[in-house]
Amino acid sequence: MSRNKVLQPDFKLAFLLPKYWLTWLGVLILYSISWLPYKLQLSLGRLIGRLLFKIGSKRKHIADTNLKLCFPKMSDQERHHILKKNFENTGIALLETGMGWWWPNWRVKRKVSVVGLEHIEKAQREGKGVLLLAMHYLSVEMNARGIGHGHPMVVFYRPHNNQLMEYFQFRGRGRSNKYMLGKRDVKGLIKALRDGEACIYLPDQDYGRNRSLFVPFFGVKETATTTGTLIFARQRNVETMMIVPTRNEDDSGYTLEIMPPLENFPTKDDEADLIRVNQELEKAISRKPEQYMWLHRRFKTRPDPDSPSLYK
Repeated sequence: MSRNKVLQPDFKLAFLLPKYWLTWLGVLILYSISWLPYKLQLSLGRLIGRLLFKIGSKRKHIADTNLKLCFPKMSDQERHHILKKNFENTGIALLETGMGWWWPNWRVKRKVSVVGLEHIEKAQREGKGVLLLAMHYLSVEMNARGIGHGHPMVVFYRPHNNQLMEYFQFRGRGRSNKYMLGKRDVKGLIKALRDGEACIYLPDQDYGRNRSLFVPFFGVKETATTTGTLIFARQRNVETMMIVPTRNEDDSGYTLEIMPPLENFPTKDDEADLIRVNQELEKAISRKPEQYMWLHRRFKTRPDPDSPSLYK
């Protein structure tokens, strides 16, 4: 097993200091809510989301701008409907953090269905590593827990800035998975792939100008797209697959679908490969656009650094 550059955070006496008291309060509330009936939590989450929709002017502007940029032909009425649903799903996502971090295995198993594990198992039987390309769906905490419960993974993730939240996040996300790697531990993820592990990587955010190419993503012709995907996909004996998550429409739980390996991928053409990655992401996101994390500034980095922000 590769050594994790993000050392497992230990409990510190400093966590008892007053600066963490509000964090403790939030964690206690979240933990308590996580034991309520599942459908009641969904209802509470939707109420929270509707409140956020009314007061979250900055994030609402970002999400609305993203939808306008990505779906320029969509009517104002349809876009507004997706925006409202997106905030409801955001409220649910807040409570899913508690579910993902603290639910016992039996409860996760009842709510999460994983389809297509045979694709991972076949690749690993052949001695290959598996690069699973995921996306920032709002149900990410339950997705991480659910996929690990079905088949323990190596997870590439961004540590939390708040040390107490990182203490809980690390343990919560790692409960059903093999181990966690911080987003800067490129060598660690490469080693995991070479060891034949199945590794989750999310290529759908704006990671800045370094190691990025500007290729189309939905309606934006020049979107900063990380080349990190290709660093991992081009390792010897690695299969690349998409994992597509869905929060079920009937509130019964979650379905995670592992797609068959991408054929003829990667090639030697960086631009063509990243265009294909974005097209695969587009297909997955378009299934349930209201469940995607539109609240982040996906298009903040422009080809010309002097160009005005798309979010003004």
